[in-house]
Parts: sequence; structure tokens; C-alpha cells
Amino acid sequence: MKKHIIVVVLMLGTTTLIAQNINWVSMNEALALQQKAPKKILIDMYTTWCGPCKMLDRNTFTNKDLIAFVNEHYYPVKFNAEGNEDVTLNGQQFTNPNYKPEMAKRRNSSHEFSRYLGVNAYPTMVFLGLDAELLAPIPGYQTAQQLELYLKLFKDDTYKEMNNQDAFNNY
Repeated sequence: MKKHIIVVVLMLGTTTLIAQNINWVSMNEALALQQKAPKKILIDMYTTWCGPCKMLDRNTFTNKDLIAFVNEHYYPVKFNAEGNEDVTLNGQQFTNPNYKPEMAKRRNSSHEFSRYLGVNAYPTMVFLGLDAELLAPIPGYQTAQQLELYLKLFKDDTYKEMNNQDAFNNY
């Protein structure tokens, strides 16, 4: 009897873990998905050596409410800002021509795509609109509650109504 209970608990625990992950896709996959079913894109620009990036994965991207919201309303992209993934956006090709594989776990050269989006700190959350246009880069570590504010602002285009810091603070 105890074995059956343990098996059931383990199965439920595994199902819960599987159901509570952000459905990360590559940048090119997000752009293709956006053509079929329009949603905005959330990009987590990270590097392999970045401590706050790892904290974001461990603390923020494990929040079940945040996971559900992101998966429903965005195409989430995890993009290594110093990696070697090729990206094609609006007919323009972005690469990392100075990428060195031997430096993959340490600091490497910045990817052209991260520079194109104006990212110069890690982590940075980048929001793209329905036509993959840049809405805003939000630099720095964000708690689930802090990130939720931005997710809601950009999801409904509420950010367009905000013309000063007080409007943002009152939101």
C-alpha cells in the first residue's frame, strides 16, 4: 500500500513539475509562431557567466503564476547574448562573428542581435510587439512581481497611455 502511495505522489509531483515550465523557444521559432498566431515576444537576454541571470531562472521563472501568464500571452525566448545562434529578423541576418567556442562558459563577444536591440547589461528582458518591433528593453534582475508589471503593461499596450513616471508608479 505504501509503495502505491509513493508512486502516486511521485507521478503527481513529476506532472506538476512538467506543467510548470515556461515554454521557451528560439528567436527564429518565435518569429515563425508569431506569423501563424500573433503574440508579443518576451526575450530573456542572458549570458552563461551572469549570476543575476541564474537567479532569474531560479527565483523568477519558477513562479507558477508568472509561468502561466507568459505561456498564455507571449512567445518566450531565452537568448544567449554572447552565443552563436543565427537570427533573421525583417530580412536582416544577425550572428556572432567573433564567437569563440572555447569561451562558451566565460565571457564571449556580444551577439549582433543583442547589440541591435540595445542590450548592454544582463539580464535584460526585451519586449517585441506583434510585428517583432522593439517595445522596450528592461535591464536587470526582476522578481516575479516586478516582471509581472511589465508583462501586463506590454500585453495590453497599457504602456502607450503612460506619459510620465507618476502614471507608471500608480499603475
